[in-house]
Amino acid sequence: MQGGNGGTVPTSQFQKLWALDPEVIYLNHGAFGACPLAVMAAQQRLRSRLERQPMSFFTRDLEVLLDAARSELAEFVGADSADLAFVPNATTGINAVLRSLSLKPDDELLTTNHEYNACRNALNFVASRTGARVVVANIPFPIDSPLQVIQAVLEKVSPYTRLALVDHVTSQTGLVFPLQQLVSLLTERGIDTLVDGAHAPGMLPLNLREINSTYYTGNCHKWLCAPKGAGFLYVRRDKQSEIRPLTISHGANSPRTERSRFQLEFDWMGTDDPTAYLCVAEAIRFMGSLLPGGWLELMAANRTMALAARQLLCQQLGILPPCPDEMIGAIAVLPLPGDSPLYQQQQSSGLPLLQDLLLKDFGIEVPMMPSPFPHLNLLRISAQLYNTLEQYDYLAKALVKLQAI
Repeated sequence: MQGGNGGTVPTSQFQKLWALDPEVIYLNHGAFGACPLAVMAAQQRLRSRLERQPMSFFTRDLEVLLDAARSELAEFVGADSADLAFVPNATTGINAVLRSLSLKPDDELLTTNHEYNACRNALNFVASRTGARVVVANIPFPIDSPLQVIQAVLEKVSPYTRLALVDHVTSQTGLVFPLQQLVSLLTERGIDTLVDGAHAPGMLPLNLREINSTYYTGNCHKWLCAPKGAGFLYVRRDKQSEIRPLTISHGANSPRTERSRFQLEFDWMGTDDPTAYLCVAEAIRFMGSLLPGGWLELMAANRTMALAARQLLCQQLGILPPCPDEMIGAIAVLPLPGDSPLYQQQQSSGLPLLQDLLLKDFGIEVPMMPSPFPHLNLLRISAQLYNTLEQYDYLAKALVKLQAI
């Protein structure tokens, strides 16, 4: 791989398994994932099957195929398949839960200042329609301990707290929250929990039975490497009758009794392309085959790379790590202080100048994240098998050169 300055940056032996542009150093897996060629081929086979006989595919085959894919996903995330529904992405899952709730003007919806913007918008929308109030727990960044997350959230609990929307892995700051302990403490206080697990499946070992949240939604297109348009929503069995999909369709009055209303409604919301859902199992199998130790080794390797890359960048840029190692998964965020014009958003692309210059001048794709913290600019790196430590070293050198402009 040729770097933007004419030097050669070593690539991973796994790079050829993805369709990523070989001329771009892609350090942004966390944004949209990247689907391997083998999984893309499986999806194309399914699409060809669908188009060859659409009637049979949708009316005779689809339900069986969905059940099979859901069963493998359920095993992977530690849940019963009856408690899972496929959704296009975690944002859809968040909206489905929030817009199904019967809220009163006195109800409080608790979240944190690290919550993903799209999901915070969903909270604001529901609150504006119902008169409920959004309460924000302010978690510091940089942060010294996972205990600060728990303390900040519990300090905002009141007798009116109806639901807590919390991240498993934060998008803006790359923190792995102490989720199981947090959910347990909120449940003890009678508060339902909605977990935004967009990044967790495939990044962290996941057992939804042990987490025991009321609701959990995650993406399959990120770290599971399934095609875009594949996510899931977990709803605890006693809550399923209350949760409806955003699109009400045939399942709402289906006379069938051998399947739950929850899955009858979510499994058919109109004609679309369901092949992303059907490839989730293929993605789980393929990614799990890449290293001898399967998924556990893969997740550990990505985390080790993320930690090593963070250490390298912090040393070369003179930055202190903003959180302890235990709060890192496969993404890490570096706070870049100051008010340089490089950090300003451009009207043409909507992206900070630094992000565009890294791509244009150095061939590096890495995101600057929206920052809720004054005078902190957040650069987020991701680590997937196709990345190498030399790529992060090249990023560090590029940042030093750009800072000197």
